[in-house]
Amino acid sequence: MESPSKAVIVPGNGGGDVATHGWYGWVRKRLEQIPGFQCLAKNMPDPSKNRSSNDLKCKNKLIYLGQLYGLKHPKGKYAETHQVYAIVLVSAYTSDLGDDNERASGYFSRPWQWEKIKANCPHIVQFGSTDDPFLPWKEQQEVADRLEAKLYKFADRGHFQNTEFHELISVVKSMLKVAE
Repeated sequence: MESPSKAVIVPGNGGGDVATHGWYGWVRKRLEQIPGFQCLAKNMPDPSKNRSSNDLKCKNKLIYLGQLYGLKHPKGKYAETHQVYAIVLVSAYTSDLGDDNERASGYFSRPWQWEKIKANCPHIVQFGSTDDPFLPWKEQQEVADRLEAKLYKFADRGHFQNTEFHELISVVKSMLKVAE
């Protein structure tokens, strides 16, 4: 599969405006500086109650960047049946965490097809932090293990709510073979 020319940033549940909240807008601006590369950043219809029905339609030469519910978002499930160049997960997890809103999202209503995701996505990267106040490390580690993801494990990044995310830019540039 040839290198992609596009990335899509999908914010986490309750993530706020994708243009101004956390690292989303900063990452989009940096990726847009790569010649010939486009980075889409879209607000979900209801970011505080994101549902599995909020699918995004994308082609296969794509890098998908998702926070919090990255894997459980339709793009994670999308990779079960469609080829995607890469998935970069930030604070990913595998269950509803006992939360009613997460349970109602519909993302956890069937088992993950880990092998199909791996077969359809040659590049899987995950960022996680052991001090995340919302997600147990056990769940983040399970995602990395099951997907055989390249794991960037931190102990001091919390829930990655920073306004800049240099490591993510480096990972995407590396995938694109673009100099830093």
